[in-house]
Amino acid sequence: MAEELSPEQENEIKKLNVFKIKGRDKRGRKILRIIGKYFPAKELSLDVLNQYLQKKIFPKLERPFAVVYIHTEVCKSENFPGISFLRSVYDSIPVTIKQNLETVYFVHPDLQSRLFLATFGRFIFTGGLYGKLQYVSRLDYLWDHVRRNKMEIPEFVRDHDEDLEYRPMMDYGVESDHPRVYGAPAVDSSVAMYSTRCIS
Repeated sequence: MAEELSPEQENEIKKLNVFKIKGRDKRGRKILRIIGKYFPAKELSLDVLNQYLQKKIFPKLERPFAVVYIHTEVCKSENFPGISFLRSVYDSIPVTIKQNLETVYFVHPDLQSRLFLATFGRFIFTGGLYGKLQYVSRLDYLWDHVRRNKMEIPEFVRDHDEDLEYRPMMDYGVESDHPRVYGAPAVDSSVAMYSTRCIS
């Protein structure tokens, strides 16, 4: 039996600020911002999430829109719900909403997510979603597409973006993404540290 979305659950999801429709990109399309770090993967059921989306998000997306998905600090053990969960959510999206979704800006992708999507993305996400994906490694590149003054970006995302400027090899998972020691060498020549954040 499907779990029903309660008023308390609805309020909790809203307060988490995972999903927010605000601003437009430079083509005038509405933006649905999704912050992966805020997703309560351990507490939220598929039924409840689908009901929330159907009630609070999808009715506001009746025209062409874009998604800004912020992947910063997403961790498989904490806030990543799993591939089968995401596939089920995608399959539950109404056809009209899928058609209206024109672009997904994937902010701060790590090496594992890039490899996984490159290998399996077009098989898991049908209907052309994979072809709508645009990787955005820096916020400065996002502003090439999205109106900067209309998009709220959390401080931890800005901090991570600054780290990437000082330690660019973090983009490729070949050094630790934890210490913020800007004067240290970018890569240890003897042993490379690999980022464990994320999808596998």
